[in-house]
Amino acid sequence: MTLHPLSVRRFLAALACALAGSAALALDGVVVDASTGRPIAQAQVVSGARWVRTDAQGVFHLPGEGTAVSARAPGYRRQSQPLPSDGSAARIALAPFRPKALYLSPYGIGDAGLRNAALALTEQTEVNALVIDLKGDRSIVPHPSAAYAAAGLGAQHPITVHDMAGLVGQLHARGLYLIARIVVFKDDKLAEAHPEWAVRTVAGTVWRDREELAWIDPFRTEAWGFALDVAEEAAQLGFDEVQFDYLRFPDASGLRFSQPDTEPARIAAITGFLDGARNRLMPYNVTIAADVFGYICWNENDTRIGQQLEAIIGHVDVLSPMLYPSGFSFGIPGYSQPVAAPYEIVYRSLQRALRRTQVSSLHFRPWLQAFRDYAFDRREFDADEIRAQIDAAEALGTDGWMLWNAHNRYGTAGLKPAAAH
Repeated sequence: MTLHPLSVRRFLAALACALAGSAALALDGVVVDASTGRPIAQAQVVSGARWVRTDAQGVFHLPGEGTAVSARAPGYRRQSQPLPSDGSAARIALAPFRPKALYLSPYGIGDAGLRNAALALTEQTEVNALVIDLKGDRSIVPHPSAAYAAAGLGAQHPITVHDMAGLVGQLHARGLYLIARIVVFKDDKLAEAHPEWAVRTVAGTVWRDREELAWIDPFRTEAWGFALDVAEEAAQLGFDEVQFDYLRFPDASGLRFSQPDTEPARIAAITGFLDGARNRLMPYNVTIAADVFGYICWNENDTRIGQQLEAIIGHVDVLSPMLYPSGFSFGIPGYSQPVAAPYEIVYRSLQRALRRTQVSSLHFRPWLQAFRDYAFDRREFDADEIRAQIDAAEALGTDGWMLWNAHNRYGTAGLKPAAAH
């Protein structure tokens, strides 16, 4: 009888553990593409609280301590399955997948009309994913949350989704990929409850932005807990991905922080938060993403907000630059009217980011504009503009794309029909 090499390795590893008096078992296996059977290198495999990455042949060796194993890789859907009961090597097949998402706010996911309109588009068009606020711009958590209570924010209001776990189950049953958007440092309620954590003016008063909202000082590591707790709740609820937004310092001058406001210190605070998130979320094997300004693709420095492209890319699975043409108020080289060149804005920004970082395009998934221009000529962004942005992202092979409309109102304009998935 010929034994598979993985079975031999598993047996030898288990024997070594037994001889060492350890109760832990070793899990060997391989991660492959479900469509082609080809091995997937650098896939992340998790069992219990331990994780490894596959080698060039898709093979992994993992000290096992759980009852299940989970694997994921850029460009694929996460797959979880029970550990082999017969001691054989695990074979985990990942299905290729690129998220094509619509954004829903806490009110959008809770409002039956807006939610059902978005779900109709997932049936009619190529849309196959949703970005759902689990901690919004105004600190709103849509579901009953232990994290909210632990943050000392008082009575939770409003609650727009009373059974988020049930809703997640329903959305997954439709085959949808679910992304939990979590606003981090723009947090008025947390700043009010803990004013010692708030960003201050030079005069010492609590600083407020153009919306009259206070922010948390990113240097205050003790203030990171609320966002990280919500992130862990998202993972426990079954979200496929946790996406951090407003993961930055305020883009304003004349502010006072708890540490010297230098570029290295700002970058260290942002990447430090992401490292904390990775440590907290590792057992759940969710994808970790971060939203950044579109100009981060172009600026060599941290734009004075702690977002420096080469520094941040290594701390996330997916980086999501906000490539709204309306947001490029100063244009880009060769394009002074960005809203007239939506394809070029998206393509050239991503192209520059890829050239700088030298990573796979599957580590980028851009936010695209699905709202009326506010900075130049007030034009509508309709079928041509939306499709041009999507085509640019897909031409570079990104890990899908996301459409943003703050009012959560979307149509079929610019989207391919479902039959073209």
